[in-house]
Amino acid sequence: MEKPRHQHWVRYGLLAAGLVATAPAALAQGTPPAPVVGAAQPLQQRVQLWDEYTGRFVPFEQVEVRARVSGYVDKIHFRDGQIVKRGDLLFTIDPRPFQLALEAARAEVARAQAQVQLAENEVERAEGLIRNQTITARDVDQRRSTLAVQRAVLLAAEANAKTAELNVEWTEVRAPIDGRISDKRIDVGNLIAGGQAGATLLTTIVRLDPIHFEFDASEADFLRYSRLSASGDRPSGRNTANPVQVRLSDEKDWKRTGKMDFVDNRINARSGTIRGRAVFDNADQLLTPGTFGRMRLWGGDADVLLVPDAAIVSDQARKVVLVVGPENKVVPKVVTLGPIANGLRVIREGLTAQDRVIITGIANPMVRPGAVVNPQPAEIKAQN
Repeated sequence: MEKPRHQHWVRYGLLAAGLVATAPAALAQGTPPAPVVGAAQPLQQRVQLWDEYTGRFVPFEQVEVRARVSGYVDKIHFRDGQIVKRGDLLFTIDPRPFQLALEAARAEVARAQAQVQLAENEVERAEGLIRNQTITARDVDQRRSTLAVQRAVLLAAEANAKTAELNVEWTEVRAPIDGRISDKRIDVGNLIAGGQAGATLLTTIVRLDPIHFEFDASEADFLRYSRLSASGDRPSGRNTANPVQVRLSDEKDWKRTGKMDFVDNRINARSGTIRGRAVFDNADQLLTPGTFGRMRLWGGDADVLLVPDAAIVSDQARKVVLVVGPENKVVPKVVTLGPIANGLRVIREGLTAQDRVIITGIANPMVRPGAVVNPQPAEIKAQN
């Protein structure tokens, strides 16, 4: 069974010690042949770079449904978990107390209108009498003032009547958005509080189409995107709907496409990350808030060097690529990795286009830094 690559360096030290101990026997039997490896120059291509992130889907809109008036729940008009449309009737609160209040408010309006009519008649008569100097100007001013007060009373009564009408209307609790409704949190016959901060929660509704996907990007990625935007190589996700793709935990292909629509205004000081958000169409409503997903974000087009992922070995926290150096000796090169593109790994730093990368035979324990190998021409092919 082939041993993991991260154990190669320990094995190299053990093998070197073993070779020193067995040098006389090796000289007696002759030098073993150099191990055969396949070596190829990194593939140079201009590719679309995609950076991958982990995140979860969140509702595009979410509403906690609460009543605006207090009272007893009279009827419930939905089935738990169903799809509702904006304006659909969800709950009915006993409307009778509010209807009585509305009738009283309308009666008050009628009374105020009668008082205004009487005050208008008094002013009209006073204006006729003052021409004959039957009454004083002070009496006329007093009647005009009374008319103004009665008109103000009428306006207040009309406002109270409109408030009463709203209260009657609010006894019917309707869906404020399209979406999927949760279960009812209250049953028929219960007294609920409404119209205040402590109003009773009746249910919730989430909008599913479209749907948001939230993720956290590292500070290093944020700085890289900012510099690309400043140089004009890639527009900022704050101002441009850069393309994104997502797949669910049971999917292998990136079939769902969306776009960026938000980047937060600061980096989280504790985690060193910044929150981003993308939006996706969800006509089939398969994407559900809270679902885990893997997203990749377009990082711009670039000319890069590509090598097979199998050619990369680990040296503690570093990533190393073995290349064939002068006199066919193995030389390790520490590299900075990028994303996968066309089935190959992007190398951001550490390699040149002229390096001969060992891509086959690397599992041979004799293929180690400083060892002499027998390189054979090989080829790195993209998997488009």
